[in-house]
Amino acid sequence: MQIFLELVKAFFVGGVICAIGQLFIDYTKLTPARILTAYVITGVILSAVGIYQPLVEFAGAGASVPLTGFGHLLAQGVRDAVAEKGALGILSGGMSAAAGGITAALLAGLLASLCFKKRMKS
Repeated sequence: MQIFLELVKAFFVGGVICAIGQLFIDYTKLTPARILTAYVITGVILSAVGIYQPLVEFAGAGASVPLTGFGHLLAQGVRDAVAEKGALGILSGGMSAAAGGITAALLAGLLASLCFKKRMKS
């Protein structure tokens, strides 16, 4: 029963985050790229003011997997690196915290490009 409750919380929070993005797509003239960028920035801001970490603790993957979670990860990496290295951590913290996810995305893109033939859009 405990795992079911965790799944419901993750699905609900992740669904709300995605539904907000869909509302932006449907009812504004913002491009998807701008909405995705705004999600990352929102994650950074919410993490900086201390709101996003309790949401991650409540919803787990429902809050850490969407792009707001990526922004939270960047902010958390900068915060940890600044505590460890000082002001130099501002430049290196976000990338070192997100290096695993970025590497996985690049390798998945490379694998997809090798597996499929390129073709022109019609």
